[in-house]
Amino acid sequence: MPSAVGVATALVGLRAAALGQWIVDDAAVTYAYVRSIGEGHGPVQLPGDAPVEGYSNPAWLVLLLIGRVLGLFDHGGWFGVSDLALFPKLLALACVAGTLACVGALARVALPKAAPAVVLLTGALLAANYSYVVWSFSGLENPLYGLLAAALALLLVRAPGGPRLACAAGLLALAAALTRPDGAVLAAAYPLVVLLRWRRDAVARALLSCGVFAAGYGLFLLWRRAVFGLWVPNTAVAKAQEPPELGELGKVGELLGYAGWALVLVCAGCAGLVLAGRGPVRHVIAVLCVPLVLTLAAYGALAPDWMPLYRFATPVWVLGAALAALCVAAAWDGARARARMVLGVALAGALTLSLTSQDLRNAGFRHEPTLSMCWVADRYGRTFNAYADRLALPPGSTAALPDLGGMLLTTRLQVVDIAGLTDRRIADAYAAKDKDALRRYVLDEVRPALLHVHAAWPGKSGLTRDRIAAAGYVPLYREDNGGDFVRASAVPGGHARIDAVQQWAKPRLDRMLHQKHHRGGRLGGCGDRLEPGQSAVSGLALAGLHSGPAEGAAV
Repeated sequence: MPSAVGVATALVGLRAAALGQWIVDDAAVTYAYVRSIGEGHGPVQLPGDAPVEGYSNPAWLVLLLIGRVLGLFDHGGWFGVSDLALFPKLLALACVAGTLACVGALARVALPKAAPAVVLLTGALLAANYSYVVWSFSGLENPLYGLLAAALALLLVRAPGGPRLACAAGLLALAAALTRPDGAVLAAAYPLVVLLRWRRDAVARALLSCGVFAAGYGLFLLWRRAVFGLWVPNTAVAKAQEPPELGELGKVGELLGYAGWALVLVCAGCAGLVLAGRGPVRHVIAVLCVPLVLTLAAYGALAPDWMPLYRFATPVWVLGAALAALCVAAAWDGARARARMVLGVALAGALTLSLTSQDLRNAGFRHEPTLSMCWVADRYGRTFNAYADRLALPPGSTAALPDLGGMLLTTRLQVVDIAGLTDRRIADAYAAKDKDALRRYVLDEVRPALLHVHAAWPGKSGLTRDRIAAAGYVPLYREDNGGDFVRASAVPGGHARIDAVQQWAKPRLDRMLHQKHHRGGRLGGCGDRLEPGQSAVSGLALAGLHSGPAEGAAV
């Protein structure tokens, strides 16, 4: 079994290797909090800021913080690769191995002789699923969430068990809820399983599991309220999550379509054959359906995500791949030669259709991956530091912008998050759908020295070019419907200095944006370390020293 887990993990790891050093910028927001806590400043985006829960993955944050304490994270580079990229990817690979080990343990209960084959098939399905690979190795909490879902599924097979098992189920659900807010849905898994398998002590076991979860989560909510003043993370306020409408649950069908309807139908047919029979595999498959349905319902209830490739679907892919592998292996094991031939042909055809369809949907991401940490560190963090130097802005000047993670890791400025994830006032304005309040806060109260908006943000925030200009800002660089702006009154030397910076910025930022859109969406690596005060940026992007991929080294 260990060899099967190793091979299956390697399959996923090899597919993930094609992502290179890409880390999505949202993950770097959590990294900034890890740095602040590790340096003794508390849960703040930057030293000196007020505590705001600008992350929604405290369990993942704790793992990264442990890595930092051990000197494995946010301390420099390994073989020329920033540990901000490498350590989370290695942690993700460990989570994948743990997930497949849980699948192997499930398979030993259901199909002892075929357990290695089930693990290998699960690993192959996960490796083929680009959504699972991308978001598990994005630097976000997804691989931990997938591991916890698999571990809970393994525990449910042994339900109801004794009090220790009930407590363990509650603790695993608690860990999932602290990994992602929607992970709280897994608190219902153990009670549902034990009540559906009704025994004399079923209600007591269900209540014990719920009690353990409620006690732990309740203590966490009290801590959150005491530290941040809210019962929910500030990110949830900014995203204005509302109760789902019936039509929104159609996202579940879209998710199954990405997996491939032909493959789903073949696996469903295998499941039907197995459930019609007897034996431990029937029990395991029935139990797996409980957390799978719960995570599907949670996915359908979440507000639509702007990022591609189903970022919130990771536990669905884990549980679905394990269920599919078990069903196919069980059906194969119970079939005769002719039936196996039919099953093999059907499975091969379904996989071909699924992979072809997925490949078409994956093409956009492969061409230009979702906004990367290294890109934001260069485009905003180091660029805005260079702006501040060239414009002679005083220490403590403020920059307001919506792309934040790499900025927080490299800036020497104070930062206001126009997306609202780390800013309470802006989050409240989004929740109230009050663009006027947001605009007044940014332009009249904060009055940042530097400001950036682009793409959907002028419309979403109300910070349009005209309103920015009316507040005394002039453009340093124009980008589609927005760009980089500076408050003219903040610049010693006035327009002569601003004109010089405009001429300096345009060719360099034009080149950087061209590279982003035409060379894989990211600027090589981040350098060995991202730290405050880096400026003048990478060779190609801002110094114009060479024509190869920029490496993000500070100059």
